[in-house]
Amino acid sequence: MNPEKDFAPLTPNIVRALNDKLYEKRKVAALEIEKLVREFVAQNNTVQIKHVIQTLSQEFALSQHPHSRKGGLIGLAACSIALGKDSGLYLKELIEPVLTCFNDADSRLRYYACEALYNIVKVARGAVLPHFNVLFDGLSKLAADPDPNVKSGSELLDRLLKDIVTESNKFDLVGFIPLLRERIYSNNQYARQFIISWILVLESVPDINLLDYLPEILDGLFQILGDNGKEIRKMCEVVLGEFLKEIKKNPSSVKFAEMANILVIHCQTTDDLIQLTAMCWLREFIQLAGRVMLPYSSGILTAVLPCLAYDDRKKSIKEVANVCNQSLMKLVTPEDDEPDEPKPVVQKQAEPNPDDSLAKQEGTASGGPDGSCDSTFSSGISVFTPAGTERAPVTLHLDGIVQVLNCRLSDMAIGMMTRIAVLKWLYHLYIKTPRKMFRHTDSLFPILLQTLSDESDEVILKDLEVLAEIASSPAGQMDDPGPLDGPDLQVSHSELQVPTPGRAGLLKTPGTKGLECSPSTPTMNSYFYKFMINLLKRFSSERKLLEVRGGFIIRQLCLLLNAENIFHSMADILLREEDLKFASTMVHTLNTILLTSTELFQLRNQLKDLKTPESQNLFCCLYRSWCHNPVTTVSLCFLTQNYQHAYDLIQKLYPSLTVLPAQPLRDSHRRDPRTAGPRLAAALTLALLTGIHSDLRLQLLDVKNNPYLIKALYGLLMLLPQSSAFQLLSHRLQCVPNPELLQTGDGLKAAPKSQKADSPSIDYAELLQHFERVQKKHLEVRHQRSGRGDHLDRRVVL
Repeated sequence: MNPEKDFAPLTPNIVRALNDKLYEKRKVAALEIEKLVREFVAQNNTVQIKHVIQTLSQEFALSQHPHSRKGGLIGLAACSIALGKDSGLYLKELIEPVLTCFNDADSRLRYYACEALYNIVKVARGAVLPHFNVLFDGLSKLAADPDPNVKSGSELLDRLLKDIVTESNKFDLVGFIPLLRERIYSNNQYARQFIISWILVLESVPDINLLDYLPEILDGLFQILGDNGKEIRKMCEVVLGEFLKEIKKNPSSVKFAEMANILVIHCQTTDDLIQLTAMCWLREFIQLAGRVMLPYSSGILTAVLPCLAYDDRKKSIKEVANVCNQSLMKLVTPEDDEPDEPKPVVQKQAEPNPDDSLAKQEGTASGGPDGSCDSTFSSGISVFTPAGTERAPVTLHLDGIVQVLNCRLSDMAIGMMTRIAVLKWLYHLYIKTPRKMFRHTDSLFPILLQTLSDESDEVILKDLEVLAEIASSPAGQMDDPGPLDGPDLQVSHSELQVPTPGRAGLLKTPGTKGLECSPSTPTMNSYFYKFMINLLKRFSSERKLLEVRGGFIIRQLCLLLNAENIFHSMADILLREEDLKFASTMVHTLNTILLTSTELFQLRNQLKDLKTPESQNLFCCLYRSWCHNPVTTVSLCFLTQNYQHAYDLIQKLYPSLTVLPAQPLRDSHRRDPRTAGPRLAAALTLALLTGIHSDLRLQLLDVKNNPYLIKALYGLLMLLPQSSAFQLLSHRLQCVPNPELLQTGDGLKAAPKSQKADSPSIDYAELLQHFERVQKKHLEVRHQRSGRGDHLDRRVVL
């Protein structure tokens, strides 16, 4: 500093003392400056006051010499003390050089700057509020200062400033929010603590409504919640808890839509505390805002569904996520199935579709170019576009929801509970919004069929419920349901239609009316037959699925849909099946279910009474397909009490069977086609003498009226080797009274009164010819596979 320069009105002694390295001398100079400024105030000499402040600022506080800067700081504080209440007129000139010193490399100088600003603010009080942002900005930097003395001084100044804000009603919250939003993303531990403390103070002031600006800072608060410091996390929890309490008290003033995206983002974080807190907020939002949250359903489901598969280590998160899921599902009502047409509602701004932006996020930033659904949102990206006006109509956008559900169901890595929740959502949407949902059925159908291979029975049950609803909903009835997605599920247009009277010619028998005569067929839509076709295709391509879960799946479908329709349609499809081995296996599975399942009690009773055209048509349809497996054909005749026809069938079976000596069957024997007849005949015997054939066994007591039943059983006995089945049937037939009554004469040509006569509407001779044709076809296929050139006879093959 130039000693000869004129610093008037500061005297040379004051100037010299301000530049001294000793604090005591600088303090004496400050007292002289205070005295001098008081005189100028008394004289109302504003020119000289400004000159003194400018000199202390430019020549001292902003000097290159450290001692001069220290002298300038204490001199500016002395000026503020001398000005008293008039200091507000010069605050800009007083504060700016002090704040500049906050960035000084010398920690002692930063401390003096903090001390000087404390004195300036203490004198000015509420007058400093117009300069609050610059003060806050400077303090936020000092809060992270490495020097403990500087940090301690900044805390004193911080408390003073908080007291001023608390007692004032002139705080400019609107002007402060942008700075708060910027500073809240600081990663410094002390800066975060400083920010949280200020939010707590502002939230406690009755005249300051920080809730209106919560969307601006909520994301930053959740990031601070993930801080490594336990104390900071606890402070942030308190702040968020206070905000949530206020939201519950005043839900009408909360901008739910603008914060939904933030919660969705943080519900997907790996930090347990952040995820649990965000999920709790989301739960409250759904319950408080109601249908306002519907446009954001796809994003919410993206966040919530994976949490449902958490184990006990994250039990709290799982429980809250389940409540969110259930609450959101309840918001969907039949009103959401109405056409998307403009409603007579006054709007200031059109409501955007948040699901559109979510779909883009999933396809690009989250899922990548392959469209995978492992969604991870960055904190700076908004998932949703905020809703428009308060009076904008709430619209359920199914496209985004279905995309999320489809994506989650396709992900084989997700947990069982998530898959069940997805299927529950699909079922709920088909119930509440069937017309809109059927627009997405073709894209959902392949994955629903694939889910039938899931390892969990619960998942399969829910999947079958969805498929059954698709197959039976009136909204799915259309002339052309179109092809299925996926190369393995493509079927021609003709295959997808429900059989018509013309196609029923395959089942043509006198008096039949075709499949459409089934009493419950009108309740099945165009997707029902499509479902049956592709279910059988899946069984054909996945034999393990048929073996392990086939019976379970079909029994459940019989409960969910009409059993008659299921058996009628499957029999019709199997009649044209080219893979004869699969057809035989499938028929055997269906027959086993028909004979043993309690779910099919009503269908069995219907087949026992062939008096109606519908029951006759059903019997003929089943019979023609059952011909793929001779034993099932005989079993069907026993079930329907067509004993004479069963006897005729056994006569056709007899010449083709090779009876082996009674001995345990080794693996080679099990593969030997010669053992097939005896083994299946034994199986049929066990089925007849146990299970649901109690009426058949009782009819053995009435020898006179059931001669063909006894003859058929004796014929079956002749097909059996010496085995346990042979002994069982032989012992049963020995209990038949009056064996001599088995002889038949001319009197048997007319059925006794109590005997069930063959239905005159059924051409049994034609059915028997069909049986022989099918068996011949099976024999031809077997010869082709074995490469043998043996002469093809008309023997049936078991």
